[in-house]
Amino acid sequence: SFHGAVHLALGWACWKAYLGRSDRDWNRCRAMQTLAGAVRSSQAEVALPMYAANLALIRRHWSCLEDVILAAQSNLSACLQSVGRDDEALGLNREIYASCVAMLGVSHDYTIATGYRLARSLCKLGLVEETKIFLRDQLLPVARRSLGSDHGLTLALNQTLARALITTPERTRDDLLEAETTMQDVVRRRRRVFGPAHPNTRETESVLFDLRQALWRPRVVAVG
Repeated sequence: SFHGAVHLALGWACWKAYLGRSDRDWNRCRAMQTLAGAVRSSQAEVALPMYAANLALIRRHWSCLEDVILAAQSNLSACLQSVGRDDEALGLNREIYASCVAMLGVSHDYTIATGYRLARSLCKLGLVEETKIFLRDQLLPVARRSLGSDHGLTLALNQTLARALITTPERTRDDLLEAETTMQDVVRRRRRVFGPAHPNTRETESVLFDLRQALWRPRVVAVG
């Protein structure tokens, strides 16, 4: 895939190629989305109204395409988080997850992925108790059953649970020990599945190292 200046140039070229067409033209709609994606990496605040306009356009002319609407909402949510509008992103992530459950069921991989984004939003805003309940009671059992314990998304959910345990304001040593056990399992599985040199494996090892440091200090800055 392209990135940087090349990605941005291709995004603008795509948009210019379809700009003169009707709002009802599907290729024009996709071109707007392509441009927003190219702009977001360097100028998220510029991309945000593009994503909002793209979602509004899809709802106006292609309201029957529920999966396309979900994808457009996900793009908008990610961009909202990029510009620090986390409360709005959380509300949208709740809506996206509920729609996926209704449309696809709780066990669908896309539903689990949107649940992961919701869990991260909850944790980022400090709603750690809701995060832990959501992960333990809903997401993780379904992910283990549907995707398997070695799946990258299941491992990411476990890491989010560990992060929630670490960032709990009233955390106990037992919370840290549970987080350590969880991260040890994530590291072991990632080493086996992805290899020790994979970036995700190394990032997880760094989280585990920081966590073990936290077990020997009264307080520590949140990790992960």
